[in-house]
Amino acid sequence: MLTTDTIWIATGFLGQGLFFGRWIVQWLASERSASSKVPISFWYLSLIGGLITLAYAIYRKDPVFIAGQSIGSIVYVRNLMLIYRENGTTPVKGGQG
Repeated sequence: MLTTDTIWIATGFLGQGLFFGRWIVQWLASERSASSKVPISFWYLSLIGGLITLAYAIYRKDPVFIAGQSIGSIVYVRNLMLIYRENGTTPVKGGQG
């Protein structure tokens, strides 16, 4: 039987797995181009993995972990904003806000 704690532990591992996966994505992109590259998927994996991990940290009531993941999420969103501004595109198709 699954308990709430077990589900949250699995959620925490999912977040950490996505967060770790960003390094694999970055490494493969760099190897492919033979230079250091940070693909946009790195920032999405950072953000999604970080937010899932933040949810786990909030559940655990860990202020250190919460602070770290919260600040990190701001950085990931800002990097995505800069990328889209530089490319002259918007991440969501449709009307302007």
